[in-house]
Amino acid sequence: MRSTEDLGSSHGWRLRRGVMEDGREVFAKTGAASEVFASEAAGLRWLGEAIAVPEVIEVTGDRLVLTWVDSERPTAQTAGRFGRDLARLHRAGAPAFGAPWPGFIAELPMDNTPADDWPEFYATRRVLPFVRQARLPSADVRLIEQAVDRFAEVAGPPEPPARIHGDLWSGNVLWSGGSGVLIDPAAHGGHRETDLAMLALFGVPYQDRVFGAYQEESPLAEGWQERVPLHQLHPLLVHVVLYGETYRGGLMAAVGRVLAL
Repeated sequence: MRSTEDLGSSHGWRLRRGVMEDGREVFAKTGAASEVFASEAAGLRWLGEAIAVPEVIEVTGDRLVLTWVDSERPTAQTAGRFGRDLARLHRAGAPAFGAPWPGFIAELPMDNTPADDWPEFYATRRVLPFVRQARLPSADVRLIEQAVDRFAEVAGPPEPPARIHGDLWSGNVLWSGGSGVLIDPAAHGGHRETDLAMLALFGVPYQDRVFGAYQEESPLAEGWQERVPLHQLHPLLVHVVLYGETYRGGLMAAVGRVLAL
């Protein structure tokens, strides 16, 4: 890059906007990331087969360079298009639950070892490993383990693995080109309701329009709204691990709703 603008830091990585020698504007993350950047690049390329993502220009052990995405203000129309695009992404599918590359969410490793059964995958690869890291009171751990024991019972009808973003909060959706462009994935084969539950966790502009257009394109199984807390257990646990007590109340409220299903 021949010029850069410092955009601050995130999870210990420096963020920069720059211009390549050929004139392309780019976004770069730099820092000691080991496998994290390679995992993100693999996820972006995979998602990019079915939905808009930044192009991966370069990936090394300490740098990830992507095309720059100019953002625009979302509208009901662009939200609707994003909902349909997200449904098509999920419908692109995956060979199994998991992925053939190492998993990360922020800087936290995730086990992407493929599995054929989603409730078991979600329990053993996404929820229980983060329970062990969260340093929760023993009473909370017991309640979470009770909820985990119910996953197969409350997960809804079986669905084939969907091609999901895996960390789809609103900050990882850039509004550009008349739809949403996905960034910072924790991409893997998962349950499509997981991405929708993550969007709902912190809210997304024109959420009703996004979900309504998704339903028009690819209807969800009956009872999906009631299962939202189930799919929010993993991101809430991640937030407890990263940020501590602030998110414990939300986590345990979700656990209670799963136990009540």
